[in-house]
Amino acid sequence: MTIKEKDRLAHFAVTIIGKDCPGIVAGTAEVLYRLGCNVEDSSCTMLGGEFAMILIVSHEEPFTKGKMMDEFRTLCDAMNLTVSVRTLHHDEVYYQAPQGELCMVSVYGSDQPGIVYRVTKELADRKINITDLNTKLIGTVDQPVYVLMLEAVLPQEISLDDLTGLLEHLKKELNVEISVRVITPISL
Repeated sequence: MTIKEKDRLAHFAVTIIGKDCPGIVAGTAEVLYRLGCNVEDSSCTMLGGEFAMILIVSHEEPFTKGKMMDEFRTLCDAMNLTVSVRTLHHDEVYYQAPQGELCMVSVYGSDQPGIVYRVTKELADRKINITDLNTKLIGTVDQPVYVLMLEAVLPQEISLDDLTGLLEHLKKELNVEISVRVITPISL
């Protein structure tokens, strides 16, 4: 598809959240298929007992957010889901490759408030863009271990060693393990 053809498409960010059960992805895909939408990008995950999806979808213009919401109503009622649709502007839909070195930051430690905030604040203060973030609580009820994994893009002026050094004080303050490593992008 050429850029000119892509400009004639309406794009939407669709988020779906509900209690996890089989069929959410299939039901969502069916609604989008019936509408004639193309799924351009998506991410789905379980968070606790909830299932969450975010999709970037397109449809030839004219097409409205209201039509999409109407079509999702039956699925939402049947599966007790919450759906949100946001219309995207043309400049919001094109993939932009990260400019800088990709890295993975891993944090492991005793579960405590503030781990996500403290780590992400350090990155944000240095204009380090987070492109993906996941957290999990593992271990046992008596000894829960918090795991934070995030992918970030380092600005040109910050090296991997710089980032490792910047996070060193958090390791001591939060009593956690923090590691930083380079991610080699995969070309498709």
